[in-house]
Amino acid sequence: MPVSLQLRKVSKTFDLPRERLPVLDDISLDVAPGEFVCIVGASGCGKSTLLRLIAGLDTQYSGSVVYEGQPVTGPDLSRGIIFQEHRLFPWLTVEQNVQLAFGATPVPRAEQKERVQEQIQRVGLAGFEKAWPHQISGGMAQRAAIARALINRPKLLLLDEPLGALDALTRLKLQQELQRLWLDVGITMIMVTHDIEEAVFLADRIVAMSVRPGRIKRIVPVPLPHPRERTEARFNEIKHDVLEDFVASPA
Repeated sequence: MPVSLQLRKVSKTFDLPRERLPVLDDISLDVAPGEFVCIVGASGCGKSTLLRLIAGLDTQYSGSVVYEGQPVTGPDLSRGIIFQEHRLFPWLTVEQNVQLAFGATPVPRAEQKERVQEQIQRVGLAGFEKAWPHQISGGMAQRAAIARALINRPKLLLLDEPLGALDALTRLKLQQELQRLWLDVGITMIMVTHDIEEAVFLADRIVAMSVRPGRIKRIVPVPLPHPRERTEARFNEIKHDVLEDFVASPA
């Protein structure tokens, strides 16, 4: 199987004033090109920390993180990231926030405008280009954040609980949009989530992590065709199988 991302024996420790706190321990994982992987686990198991290492936002760890044959030594436009908070600048419009992702890239201004419009349309925000962040809903703001992350056409998109702050109905709708985007764009996605049903709905594989220091407890394949139906028996079998890793069985 071709490998896009390779983690080998990755461990991470935080240095606190009076002690060293191990956060990740001996993480090894291969991710294939175009795969959708969800990482699940209790709070404090190091899911978000692991995503930061893959993004190159933190380089203080042991082991190796290799993307497309090259060690990850810092952030790169080939790896986009979306956080739980949309992080839109309130003094910029939706289109200005999306265009901001170009930064100092050599993309000509005319092409920038064309790609901004393309991504805004792709995430369903056409007509809201001139809106300010306070004029749109939380779900729409997160769509803008997704458009901004896609604007430089990354090959790998990292998602750190991007739907966690949304209401239940908006979350369900954006899960469907994320699935549609993934199928449409065809990039590799790695998503951190607390929501087991969300992971089963989206992922090719679910990485279940144990708590502090974070280790991979097991990897669960989700061999269901897209689009997926939450009411299907096999869907719920996989969901309950993963849930058993985190919920104690009754006596």
